[in-house]
Amino acid sequence: MNDTQEVLFEERSTASGQKLGLITLNVEKTLNALNLTMVEAILARLADWRERSDIACLFIAGAGEKAFCAGGDVQALYRSSVDNPGGPCEYAERFFEQEYRLDYALHQFGKPVVVWGHGIVMGGGLGIFAAGSYRVVTEKSRLAMPEITIGLYPDVGGSYFLNRMPGQCGRFLALTGAAFNGRDAVYLGMAEGFIEHARRDAVLAALSEELWSSSVADNHERLHNVMAGFAAASTTALPAANVEPAVEQINRLCSADSDVALINAIVALQSDSPWLQKAAATLAAGSMISARLILEQLRRSEGLSLKAVFQSELMLSTQVVRHREFAEGVRALLIDKDRKPQWQCASAEAVPQSLIDQHFQAPWAEHPLADLSA
Repeated sequence: MNDTQEVLFEERSTASGQKLGLITLNVEKTLNALNLTMVEAILARLADWRERSDIACLFIAGAGEKAFCAGGDVQALYRSSVDNPGGPCEYAERFFEQEYRLDYALHQFGKPVVVWGHGIVMGGGLGIFAAGSYRVVTEKSRLAMPEITIGLYPDVGGSYFLNRMPGQCGRFLALTGAAFNGRDAVYLGMAEGFIEHARRDAVLAALSEELWSSSVADNHERLHNVMAGFAAASTTALPAANVEPAVEQINRLCSADSDVALINAIVALQSDSPWLQKAAATLAAGSMISARLILEQLRRSEGLSLKAVFQSELMLSTQVVRHREFAEGVRALLIDKDRKPQWQCASAEAVPQSLIDQHFQAPWAEHPLADLSA
């Protein structure tokens, strides 16, 4: 039975008598973008499936061929922001809180969670994807955290997983919103396996035929064994790498001695690599307030637990949506679509430190995510 047609839930029988829990994001027309109803429906189902001994493994995918999930429903967040200037922005803040609860619940689920990251995997979609215990990328996967373009920053746990990428890759990807492919995702530690999309039905059949155990640890091992064969058979479809060949240059760019110098170094980049050049252009056109917030948030999040990261992100996201930069970014990209945002600051050095500091002040007396638990 479905809680909502925007998310499909299925329990599929397996050879062991246990079941696979299938979740399909089912809003093809918006590239399976998440709204509050979808998030709350998935959260409720996860709470049920986590406690049930007959659910052995989860499999999460997106409907259609274009996207796993392109992110959150940013237009709804925009409306909440512009309707409540200065905040509180009830819908947007509720969405962020519940979205982070969902991502955290997936990270803490315990049982194996396969996420099939075919097509576009961006923003909030990458938050769900990153929480999987076996994350699949395909020949069409296109992953990114492009929040710099709308005056936001990479949230949904980005402050955690970006800090754990090789070298300075996380900082570079956060600042530039650069898209990366399936081969890149494996290199960056963002995926366990590359599997051709045409093999998905065969993967599901194999998971259904598996003799699952009553031991969660055994089931993780069984899952990896099943997936290893499909990954080995898919290696010829791997796309050319973008990130690894650029790592030395990325590390040099991000070794600047201040945040302003780092941002300016990327903006000024002249490269023979179309991928690097596009990344630099995206940062140059993006919000300089966001760029400064991104670096500050990554620095503050180093070494934090996942729980503490989500708590810090909710504080920052709440402040961002209450300031006008975010609404202006969404207006230019998605509402009026003129692609001419009137950013508050023309350069990284023009961003007042006092404005950055404001974003890192708790806007409530009691933290809404104080009750997150392992």
